[in-house]
Amino acid sequence: MAPTCSLISTPADRVRADLLAVAVFADRELGPGAEAVDDALGGGLGEFMDEADFSGKRGETLAVPTNGQLGAKAVVLVGMGKRDDLSPDAIRRAGAALARRAKNVRSVATTLLDAAPPSSDPALNAQALAEGVALGSYQFLRYKRDAKPSRLERVLVIGRNNAKVRAALDRASAIAAAVSWARDLVNEPAGAKAPADVVTAARALLRGTNIKVKVYAGEALERERFGGVVGVGQGSERAPRFLRLAYEPAGAKTTLALVGKGVVFDSGGLSLKTAGGMETMKTDMSGGAAVIAAMSVLAQLNVKTRVLGYVPLVENMPSGTAIRPGDVLTIRNGKTVEVLNTDAEGRLILADALSLAVDEKADAIVDIATLTGACMVALGDKVAGLMGSDDPWVAQVRDAADRAGEPVWPLPLPTDYRKLLDSEIADLRNISSGSYGGALTAGLFLKEFASDVAWAHLDIAGPARASSDDGYNTKGGTGFGVRTLIELATTFSKP
Repeated sequence: MAPTCSLISTPADRVRADLLAVAVFADRELGPGAEAVDDALGGGLGEFMDEADFSGKRGETLAVPTNGQLGAKAVVLVGMGKRDDLSPDAIRRAGAALARRAKNVRSVATTLLDAAPPSSDPALNAQALAEGVALGSYQFLRYKRDAKPSRLERVLVIGRNNAKVRAALDRASAIAAAVSWARDLVNEPAGAKAPADVVTAARALLRGTNIKVKVYAGEALERERFGGVVGVGQGSERAPRFLRLAYEPAGAKTTLALVGKGVVFDSGGLSLKTAGGMETMKTDMSGGAAVIAAMSVLAQLNVKTRVLGYVPLVENMPSGTAIRPGDVLTIRNGKTVEVLNTDAEGRLILADALSLAVDEKADAIVDIATLTGACMVALGDKVAGLMGSDDPWVAQVRDAADRAGEPVWPLPLPTDYRKLLDSEIADLRNISSGSYGGALTAGLFLKEFASDVAWAHLDIAGPARASSDDGYNTKGGTGFGVRTLIELATTFSKP
């Protein structure tokens, strides 16, 4: 369980807690609360920082003994970096650094909220801080026999009594819980999350949330003309599913569609990956996990927009029944696709989902998928690629991601590249006939199934998984996209 965050107005030098966390800016400039600590220690903070070579750069922490001079049993200094660069995301990272340093205590009081510039939004900063604390506390220990879970239960945020700040702390708790659920699902071994298992997990999460859940399986997939889902899933003994989620608040006037790729394991099919290439392929359902998780908190956050979620769930395996390179699939909208590489399977199942979103008259669509290694080549493993058919809609998605603190970067969809998807025998092929621009041609492929609806595509192949602990991300699944989708639904405007 993530620690709870609550607002208190007790002065830093009097608060009762196992640990007091105070801010120090770059070049050892003392932040709020640190002055009181320094006074209580007779001006000795400088010596401690000298001995530990602590400079106050972002992410640094330093424990300092209090010798009974403060209400808290111990103090930790949290480096904030340059005061002028203190953004909400920097506060989020500071919260995570605090949570990791405090994993062996039950209660922490902190002045980090007051370190933000006076001109900034205290509610936005409070949300960022609480998200950082919760996400920095995240651990996936289900399979660890000698697990040592964090003991941190309670974080007391020192600041002025403010109803908006209290609401922001509650909002952060809901959002962080959704992100953590997505991380858990992504981190779960593929053998334990067949498509049917993911449906069961989604039903459990969404129980009591007013989300309507509909599941297509077996003959229903054929009746709905989900040719991509059926084709990709036919090679596995674990049958595919298609999950449709509907959040329909009274009085909603607009509809947003969220589409998430749900490949529970990707071997590449007959176009088999290398052994190394399969090691992290349990994460290939990160987009689907993000959609389910985001949908789970819409009612709690009082979102006014009608939101539809579509998560096609398949396992891509080689077998005697698997699709072959050269086979042709018919997608829900009637377009035919020549499958020349079975390892380019995500776009095939997303095509069905995009087509259904169009049929159900969504005002705008955003899909999120661990789609291409080419996007990682272009943007690395911390930034998602953003593409789309409608510039104002793409801008709206980017703005939501920026506010959520999840980095994305716009990429083009050059019309000249569309011919690279021309097939000799079908309407299009599932891979480009060229050698470069794989992320862009994958986007152009998806565009074929979004019709004339405003559509955006997030390729999260890089940031869906962290290779090491980094800021508020823990090694493994990151839950990337959950916060962006929630922010997008909260602020949605029909493009």
